Amino acid sequence: MFTLKNLLGSLCLAMLLIASMVQPCSAAESSSPTEELSVSKGFAKLWESTGIYRFIHPETLAEQEAAYTDAVIKTVEAEIAAGHFANAHHVLETSVQHGVDPDIVSELSHKLQAAEKEGYSPHHLLPVGAGQFVMILIGLLLIYLAISKGFEPLLLLPIGFGAILTNIPVAGIAMGPIPGQPAGFLYYFYTVGVQTGVFPLLIFLGVGAMTDFGPLLANPKTALLGAAAQFGIFAALLGALALTHWTGGMINFSLQDAASIGIIGGADGPTAIFLSSRLSPNLLGAIAVAAYSYMALVPIIQPPIMRALTTKEERGIVMRQLRRVSKAERIVFPLLVLFLCILFLPSATPLIGMLMLGNLMKESMVVDRLSDTAQNALINIVTIMLGLAVGSKLAADKFLNANTLGILALGLVAFMIGTACGVLLAKLMNKFCKNKVNPLIGSAGVSAVPMAARVANKVGQEENANNILLMHAMGPNVAGVIGSAVAAGVLLALCG
Repeated sequence: MFTLKNLLGSLCLAMLLIASMVQPCSAAESSSPTEELSVSKGFAKLWESTGIYRFIHPETLAEQEAAYTDAVIKTVEAEIAAGHFANAHHVLETSVQHGVDPDIVSELSHKLQAAEKEGYSPHHLLPVGAGQFVMILIGLLLIYLAISKGFEPLLLLPIGFGAILTNIPVAGIAMGPIPGQPAGFLYYFYTVGVQTGVFPLLIFLGVGAMTDFGPLLANPKTALLGAAAQFGIFAALLGALALTHWTGGMINFSLQDAASIGIIGGADGPTAIFLSSRLSPNLLGAIAVAAYSYMALVPIIQPPIMRALTTKEERGIVMRQLRRVSKAERIVFPLLVLFLCILFLPSATPLIGMLMLGNLMKESMVVDRLSDTAQNALINIVTIMLGLAVGSKLAADKFLNANTLGILALGLVAFMIGTACGVLLAKLMNKFCKNKVNPLIGSAGVSAVPMAARVANKVGQEENANNILLMHAMGPNVAGVIGSAVAAGVLLALCG
C-alpha cells in the first residue's frame, strides 16, 4: 500500500536528483577564463532561472529584449568564428527588425566585415579531398564496429552511413539550399530534427517508456551514485577551458563549447545532442560521435577502472533483495520529478518532461498503444533519422581539426572520471551504511542504459557466479539518466 512514508521518500529522492547537480556546476562555471562568473553570481543566475522565482517575478519585456540581444550577440560571434558569414548577415538583418540596439548591431557588423575581409581559413589537418576520403573510411569503421562488434549498432550504423553520404564529393547530400535547387535531404533531417531539438526529445520519450524506475525507488540511496557519476561532466568542462589556455588558441573552446563538451561525461547521446545543438551547433558532430562512441565502448573502458578501484572482496559483495515497489509509487514518481523540475530547473523540463511522460504512459497501463508506439515504432524511426543527421555533421571540413581531437580526448577522460567517481562513492557509502553496497554498481551511474548495468553485473559475476547485480545496478543507471538531463539544464541556464 502506498503510504505517506513512501510518498515523502519519493519526494526526497526526486529533490536529491535535481539538487545534487546544482552546486558543482556553479563552481565549475566560475573557473572560465572567458566569463566573469563567480560562484555567487552563478547561484544568483540559477535562482533567477527557477520556476519558483519566475512564478513570483514573471519575465518583463526588458528582460525578454535583453535575452534576445544576448542571443543575437552570441549567435553572430559563433557564426563569424565558424566562417558562416551568410548566416551572420541573416541574424543581423533579423535583429534589426526586432529592434536590437543599433549600436550593438553596428559593432557586430564591423566585426563581420573585418572577418569577411580577412577571410575564413579553417585549420584542416588534411586537404579537403583527402579529408573526405578519410572520413568515408571512418564511416566504414563505425559500420564495422556496429555490425562486427555490436557496439551500439542502432546508432553507430546510421551515423557511419551518414558520414559516408555527407563526404561524397559534389553530391551535396548534406548541403543547404542554393537558388533554384533544394537542399540535400540530410540537411532537412538535421534542421528539422536536431537543430530544433525535436529528435533528442522524442528519443527521451521512448527511453522513458522503456525505463523501469522500480530499482531506484526500492533503493533510493543509489541515486547518489547516479549523481556522483556526473562529476565527469564538470571535469571535461574545466578540461576544455584549460586546453584553450594551454594550447595558446590552437584548440579554442568558448564557455558554451566547454559546457557542450562536458556533457559527454554523462554518456547520454540524446542529452549531448540536445545541449550542443543549443550551445555549440558547430561542434555537434564531434560531440555526438564522442558521446555515442564511449557509450558503445562501455564494456571495454569500464571494467579495468572498476577492477583497479575495488578489491576482490568488494566485488563479491552480495546485496539484499530489493523490496516490491507499488504501482502508486511508480505513477507518482514521474509526476513528482516533473513538478520539482518545474519549480527548481525549468530549463531541464524539455528532457525531463518527455522522459517522465514516456514513463507515466508505461506505468499507468491505460495507454498501452501509445506506450508501445513510443517504445518501438516512434523511437526506431527517430533513431534512423537522428543517426543520419548526426552523421551529416561529420563532414571533413568541420570534423578533421585540432578541436575535434581535443573533444575526443576530453570525452574519454570525462567518461573515465564519471565511472571512477561512482565506484568511489559506493565504497564511501559502505563506511556508513548498514546494508553493504557492491561498489561495482557505482559505475552504472553513467547514463549508458542498460549497457553500464550489464557490465557491472558481468564483472560482479566474475567473482561470484551467483551474485546477480543487474537490478541493483539499474538504480544508479536510471538515476544517471535523470542526473545528466538535470546537468544539461543547469549548463543551459548558466551558459545559454
